[in-house]
Amino acid sequence: MKVLVTGGTGYIGSHTVVELQHAGYDVVIIDNLYNSTIDVLDRIEEICNKRPAFYKIELCNKTQLNDFFEQEKDINAVIHFAAFLQVNESVQEPLKYYENNLLSQINLLNCMIENNIENFVFSSSCTVYGNPDSLPVDENAPIKKAESPYGNTKQMGEEILEHTCKSKNISAISLRYFNPIGAHPSAKIGEVQHGTPHHLVPYITETAFGKRTQLNVFGSDYNTPDGTCVRDYIHVIDVANAHIAAVERLSKQTKKNKYEFFNIGTGIGYSVLDMIHAFEKATGIKINYALVDRRHGDVEAVYANTTLANNELGWTTKYTIEDMLKSAWTWEQALAKNSN
Repeated sequence: MKVLVTGGTGYIGSHTVVELQHAGYDVVIIDNLYNSTIDVLDRIEEICNKRPAFYKIELCNKTQLNDFFEQEKDINAVIHFAAFLQVNESVQEPLKYYENNLLSQINLLNCMIENNIENFVFSSSCTVYGNPDSLPVDENAPIKKAESPYGNTKQMGEEILEHTCKSKNISAISLRYFNPIGAHPSAKIGEVQHGTPHHLVPYITETAFGKRTQLNVFGSDYNTPDGTCVRDYIHVIDVANAHIAAVERLSKQTKKNKYEFFNIGTGIGYSVLDMIHAFEKATGIKINYALVDRRHGDVEAVYANTTLANNELGWTTKYTIEDMLKSAWTWEQALAKNSN
């Protein structure tokens, strides 16, 4: 099978490409390199001894996308990662997020319909649940008003998919993943954040390394055990393998509906302070942190009930929180070494 991965040189995308190639899939990547670099292809090749096909294309440009599908005729499934993803930035620049995240998806679906490609896996997010009424949150939980334009693009993306599946010859699975962290054990690929990190774990590792003098903990007065936000952290390779399980479910026609959605997490909630202390325990490095004001757009607490994904996709997580944080720290050290 040939699988198209949009955003395939990004963080989750690159790990998914590696796992797809290990599983024997033929992979084609589309990426505009907005938030990644072309040398990721070299690292994927080093890990897999196989280089995926690559096209530098802007998904919001339908003409470029049409040209791509003229060249690549035998694609069996599409995994769609390509999107802007910073909650804070989306609050500041909502139109940028709505235009990019929605138009790229609409163009892609139109091209799939025109080229008779039926299988679509969507990179969704637990942000669709907003502040859930009860925890752990399962797939029957109501979709709440989004806390940010980014979260709203994921909600709208799912709605677009649901309506498209009803009317067209497309089947889709949305994977609502929680907080991917960690890196490949080779330390050849991992999460790269430019400027001040917008995710917790790179913020921790950069502080541990000395790139930052202090880690700011946004909000200490939430209604959680220690007052800080609670999240469900999952290793990026576990997330990658969930996408393979989704592709297999679609291609083998074992799905129960034309449109399905699954939570992808560990089912364990860790607070920000839990994560700091777990990192200190895993590495022996003390983190200098300060409790500061809340950040707009952040949800108080969310972690997954993953029973549906476990049962229907036959997928389970393999990595512990210690595994995740150790791999993130190894990656941070490799990043510093490579930049010297």
